[in-house]
Amino acid sequence: MTINEIQDEIIEEFSGFDDWMDKYQLLIDLGNEQEPLDEKYKTENNLIDGCQSRVWLQADYLDGKIHFSAESDALIVKGIVALLIRVLSDHTPKEILDADLYFIEEIGLKEHLSPTRSNGLVAMVKQMRVYALAFSAKEG
Repeated sequence: MTINEIQDEIIEEFSGFDDWMDKYQLLIDLGNEQEPLDEKYKTENNLIDGCQSRVWLQADYLDGKIHFSAESDALIVKGIVALLIRVLSDHTPKEILDADLYFIEEIGLKEHLSPTRSNGLVAMVKQMRVYALAFSAKEG
């Protein structure tokens, strides 16, 4: 599945809810369904700067694709990072760097997050792109 196909799928899932409390619940459910991050990856190096809550992001490069795993100590943030992983994980560095993450805007995430959570979202996306950049430099 392409990054855009996954984004369209997420937009479709969220469009089923008019109320933002239901959308928050969906985010929390997505976060709870996510595999817990292995304790060995909960290091200072994997903590994302710019997030109010603690978010650890691990990136592994396998067969030309980046696999992300993450965890957060905040329920909604855990859901947000689960969405980002669903969209960007297991794609090539180039696909990740070229991706336009329009689903964030489409599902209304940006406008319904507090400023600090919004900054955290930007920080998570930025960190995933930094990993993609680093792995693409290794390729080249």
